[in-house]
Amino acid sequence: MIKKELSDSINDLLERKGSSNKSREDSLTVYVRCLTTHLLADVLYGRVDDLLGALGRSIKAETSERETTLALRALALTAVSYSDATLYDHVSSLLKRTISDSQSVSVKAAALYSLGICISFGGAGEEEIAETMTFLLEIVSSDGAFVDADDNAGVVAAALRTYGFLATQIDDLEGESEDAVATFLDQLDADDVKVQIAAGENIALLYEKSYTPKEEDDTSGEDDDDDQEDDEDGTASSDEVAHLRDHSGLVKRYNAYHNASEVLDKVSALSSLSTKSMNRRDRKELHQSFASIAMTVENPKLGLQTSSASKMVVRIHREGEMRVDRWWKLMRLHAIRRLLAGGFVNHYFEGNKQVLDALPLIMRATGEDGLRSPRKALLSKATKGRYRDSRRFVSGDVRDW
Repeated sequence: MIKKELSDSINDLLERKGSSNKSREDSLTVYVRCLTTHLLADVLYGRVDDLLGALGRSIKAETSERETTLALRALALTAVSYSDATLYDHVSSLLKRTISDSQSVSVKAAALYSLGICISFGGAGEEEIAETMTFLLEIVSSDGAFVDADDNAGVVAAALRTYGFLATQIDDLEGESEDAVATFLDQLDADDVKVQIAAGENIALLYEKSYTPKEEDDTSGEDDDDDQEDDEDGTASSDEVAHLRDHSGLVKRYNAYHNASEVLDKVSALSSLSTKSMNRRDRKELHQSFASIAMTVENPKLGLQTSSASKMVVRIHREGEMRVDRWWKLMRLHAIRRLLAGGFVNHYFEGNKQVLDALPLIMRATGEDGLRSPRKALLSKATKGRYRDSRRFVSGDVRDW
């Protein structure tokens, strides 16, 4: 039934002649709902090129904000559902032009999220990713003014989150780290909690990426005189160096930022910020997020830790699980869940290779009862609290689209 719904919506979208704005919105809504809830790549087979053209016309025309944002999300869902190495080449200019020229800040933000998905799953290379990250950093450093969205928190947050998602795909960020951290530090003073948290998470990611696994012939960290942790004046005691030599197998490659003390002081302050101008929910989210961020800045080898030191886990029925113990995993998880919402588990379960490649699972043997959905597992008193706690930190907000 859902395949027929999707096929019919595609037919309607491709028959643009004589269609109304309302009918296109309805067709896009069905298309988005179908691809969000299930992996339906077989229905898209042989029709992707025509679909890209139809979606592109809706984006370019910008007849209504709703049609345009739906088309942008539909484009991203096409990229994540159907593997096409040429997709990004077809849509990159349109997306960047929409980000720069649209009169709607909501459309600009949606185009930023769509750009991140399309460049990640649409066949772009590392060079294109790096160039896009520079573009995103310009948006953030100008508080949105670079794309005529001055001081718009939604656009700045979208640029920050997309930067973080793309940064997980670059192996070496030594050349970009200093300027990027400086830009994100400035955003910690923003008035919007989403902007502050997105900037802080990017800082944590860049600190995490300054350490990489030790290789067999690697001598980094072997000599006390040579491997010194830098503080703001570039020196560190032997005790501090020894403290960082744990059994994680990670070795520091470069300084994420020249003044580690400045960064730590700023993120630590936000983990306990007390202000009456912020509602209780935002304040709690800010404190929890920056407590974890501060732990990583203080010792990047720890990866992602919660304030309770418990590891976050995403469970896919009884078939597998993924421990979200690194910032790169959290960034990718946020990006994919923001797009797929509640259909995230189904795409995993139904074997979406692109999602599985981005966030590999640890597979488990199934019990005699077979696979059981997480929703049903919640009915068990033994698992209710534990399962809820393991997921509450990793929800993407689909409303950002």
